[in-house]
Amino acid sequence: MTLIEAHDLTKVYTMGDQTVHALRGVSLSIEEGDFVAIMGASGSGKSTLMNILGCLDLPSSGQYRLAHEAVETMAADQLASIRNRRIGFVFQQFNLLPRTSAVENVELPMVYAGIPAAERRDRAMASLQTVGLGERAHHTPAELSGGQQQRVAIARALVNRPQLILADEPTGALDSQTSEDIMKLLTTLNAQGMTVVLVTHENDVAAWARRRIVFRDGHIVEDVLQTDRQSVIPDLRSLPQAAIGGDPWSEEHVRNDKPTGVTP
Repeated sequence: MTLIEAHDLTKVYTMGDQTVHALRGVSLSIEEGDFVAIMGASGSGKSTLMNILGCLDLPSSGQYRLAHEAVETMAADQLASIRNRRIGFVFQQFNLLPRTSAVENVELPMVYAGIPAAERRDRAMASLQTVGLGERAHHTPAELSGGQQQRVAIARALVNRPQLILADEPTGALDSQTSEDIMKLLTTLNAQGMTVVLVTHENDVAAWARRRIVFRDGHIVEDVLQTDRQSVIPDLRSLPQAAIGGDPWSEEHVRNDKPTGVTP
């Protein structure tokens, strides 16, 4: 089934006496269960498209359907509802509340959805177990490494059981080994049926996706299937924190990926 249908999207910003055409007639479709990397230089339009796909912004013109719902005519409260029901977001800087535990951070989307407290806690714990962080549920972000914080962010994105994960530079703040671990996790989630769309400027990250879309000056200039993609489904035993639970962080991994706020 087609999850995302966009036709002739434009986005125009006016800044003082300047008019910026961020998107210029962009059309694309994304099927359920696909894994898509969106690339392009700064100012190419990729982040503008991601904001529209995530119902964070509306196009100036054109049509956008998410799971067959017409988005371009929605009011703010309708956009908030569709974001909460259908989309999980993962950001480069994690966007976790600093004085709040991992499990409480994961619960936040369910608070907005009005889910009862007991169910929120059960689902948040299950989501943390999925990303291999069940034993760190009561740690604050300052007590977690960068990779662990991104796993909390992914658990939060999953907790409302969305149809779509939108990841904006999800490995941009991580070292190369931890970036690979995060991409293995996203690949495993995709293999389980989750649709994943990520924005990245890194070719090695984009190589995990099944499909690569490249933007330039508000246009799609490349849209290809990647037959040599890296994203062979990993053996879960190879994941430092896979969905099999436990605490597989090795001493070497902890040395290379220190908790933020902890002096070496």
